[in-house]
Amino acid sequence: SLQEAFAAGLLKPGMNVLVDKPKKLVNNVEGLKQCLADFRKDLPWVERLDLTNLPAANIISQAEEKASAPAAGELDADDDFQREMFFYRQAQATILEAMPLLNRHSIATKRPEDYFAEMAKSDQHMQKIRKKLISKQMIMERSEKAKKLREQRKFGKKVQIEVIQKRQQEKKAMMSAVKKYQKGMTDKLEFLEGDQKMNKESSQGSKKAVNKKGPSAKRKYKDQKFGFGGKKSGKKWNTKESYNDVSGFRAKIAHGKGGKKGKGGKQNKRPGKSVRKKMKNRS
Repeated sequence: SLQEAFAAGLLKPGMNVLVDKPKKLVNNVEGLKQCLADFRKDLPWVERLDLTNLPAANIISQAEEKASAPAAGELDADDDFQREMFFYRQAQATILEAMPLLNRHSIATKRPEDYFAEMAKSDQHMQKIRKKLISKQMIMERSEKAKKLREQRKFGKKVQIEVIQKRQQEKKAMMSAVKKYQKGMTDKLEFLEGDQKMNKESSQGSKKAVNKKGPSAKRKYKDQKFGFGGKKSGKKWNTKESYNDVSGFRAKIAHGKGGKKGKGGKQNKRPGKSVRKKMKNRS
């Protein structure tokens, strides 16, 4: 055997060559004659249900007075439209010829309303296909949802950055205005009233140049409060007129009698703890 020859080392590369054997042709005369006899069986048409006919006339082209459609011999097999139209018209002619024959032989041509045809695929197989289609649809929906969320996050982040930048610019402008006010470069406090008033005033053209030559607002306030130099001590001393003026004197306030009063003009005084205890024991 080959295994024993291989174990003995008798098999070597190049010893075995594949040779194509000539195909033996079989001329089965009896079988061919039998097939021909089957074809020549003279059976009624009900058993054969075959029809050989030419295609139906092209009514549309005749109505529009166009050239007649090409015959079967003139048909271009590579032209899809001509080929499919030829099949369609041939099926029409077959129906027109077959329907009277079927009615003559009492063969039903309409399906009953309660007829259920056997499906090519089982319900289990269709259920499997349905589950697969649903899973694919869900995957696509999840993918679209994730894509939309990513776009929303990008847009939200962009808006957030813009808002932060705007706040920083507003803060920077406000700090600059505060510094100008502290240094006396301006005596306006428009930055405290909001952007609305500033925009309104700017639209009305009510901008005024900062007067850098004159004294600042801080200097003016101190001059008004403390004066312009000279003697400052003894400013709050009493004078003869202020000493004799007793129009602002209130005896109740001076002697501590201006407490809150309840109903009836009497003072609302709460009794002590011991008195409240005795009153509780009596009750």
